[in-house]
Amino acid sequence: MALMITDECINCDVCEPECPNEAIFQGPEIYEIDPHKCTECVGHYETSQCVEVCPVECIPVNPDHIETKAELMQKYERLTAEKAESTE
Repeated sequence: MALMITDECINCDVCEPECPNEAIFQGPEIYEIDPHKCTECVGHYETSQCVEVCPVECIPVNPDHIETKAELMQKYERLTAEKAESTE
């Protein structure tokens, strides 16, 4: 399950630096989450860091991108491998 940021976002800038996968970015109006990079912090942390720091609780699960913990771990492993290859 990738996460998403709703229009309740106040652009406070606290979520973006917390994302270990660099999935959060400034969109045209509010911050957005790239579902192809979001692992809900699986592989990095026990809880989703952006959800932990969000002061307005505007980061729910994205219903269009439902994934199991196993699928999120596979995505984490793929992203980690891609990042390692790009630094070589």
